[in-house]
Amino acid sequence: MVLSEKQPRLPPLSAPSTGRHVLVIHGGAGTMSKAGSTPAQRAAYKAGLQAALEAGYAVLRDGGEAMDSVVAAVSTMEDNPLFNSGKGAVFNVVGKNELEASIMLSKPPASHPEIPPSRRGLGVTLLTRTRNPSQLVRALYLAPTAAPHTFLSGATAEALGESLGIELVDPSYFFTEHRWREHRKSLGLPEEPLPSDPPEHDEKAGDTMPPLDQLPTGTVGAVALDIRGCIASLTSTGGRTNKLVGRVGDTPSMGSGFWAEEWDRKAGSWVQKVLDKILQSSQEPSAVGVSGTGDGDYFIRLATAATVARRVQYLNNSIETAAQSAVKELLADGGIGGVVALDDLGNGEVVVSSNDLKLSPYLVAMPLNCPGMYRGVIREDGVPKTAIFADDVLD
Repeated sequence: MVLSEKQPRLPPLSAPSTGRHVLVIHGGAGTMSKAGSTPAQRAAYKAGLQAALEAGYAVLRDGGEAMDSVVAAVSTMEDNPLFNSGKGAVFNVVGKNELEASIMLSKPPASHPEIPPSRRGLGVTLLTRTRNPSQLVRALYLAPTAAPHTFLSGATAEALGESLGIELVDPSYFFTEHRWREHRKSLGLPEEPLPSDPPEHDEKAGDTMPPLDQLPTGTVGAVALDIRGCIASLTSTGGRTNKLVGRVGDTPSMGSGFWAEEWDRKAGSWVQKVLDKILQSSQEPSAVGVSGTGDGDYFIRLATAATVARRVQYLNNSIETAAQSAVKELLADGGIGGVVALDDLGNGEVVVSSNDLKLSPYLVAMPLNCPGMYRGVIREDGVPKTAIFADDVLD
């Protein structure tokens, strides 16, 4: 039997978890305009973010794994046509959808102790029939015999996924009228007629709501920490509007658009020990997770996600400082975007919950260098907090 994103791979706890857990998500970053948006649009996006947070939180609350939490959250956004992934994916230059996704864990999941620590993660690209790429990368990650590689593409990835129970759909499933029109308009081509027999609008799914971000380059992603101290990062995208056929972005490129890692400073190299002595570090084993969104070519050139981890590990940056620095480097080179990142220890900064002023032992970061990034976080209290534009406060 193949488990869906709604079925955790560990039995639920008899009572809600009291351990540390947190989920942070993004739904893409870009040039959306607050002045050009409507209250209805903003409400629709925030509702979509809230639904994703609640889906992921339900897994963590019941003692589930970070891996399953991020899949639940991202699957929800993949099914929402407002976001550039799954059903809402953008078109390439010839009017086709080519999807990408990735997953990475700081350590093997407790439900699968047979997974070697060196497995780390997996990326997939050039998908044309996978309804939920997030579920595909999890299935492939958990099947090291069938998929021994770190990067797979196209028909091979989808055939393996189908053999593992992953749902494949007709490519027409990914069509949305808004994305089609922006694809054609940006190429100077007539927007009509529409492709023959386009799918009917689904108002409940948000098909009729025009997206805030025009010609998006962003993704959706999630990073979660579970009660066992495992951090998982998952990212999914349709890529950038009117990309060349066969283009591969940062989403499936390990170290560029995604990263998760755990290290033990006591067992570190002599270089690390010297740096720790200089910087007077006394930290115990640490773990970080990062998911990026924006102009992926720049994330690849700068290895943005892995750079965040290296700053935390070797420079003792807080996760906020490390993430902010990486996002500023993107902008300096001409790339727009943002990241969501999580550190299991806090690493130098303490977050205070506005609800009960309870000190949190970990920190999340959500920096961006552009007008907006759909983003949100949910902690042990189960209260989802979301924001859209750069000057928004999480609420």
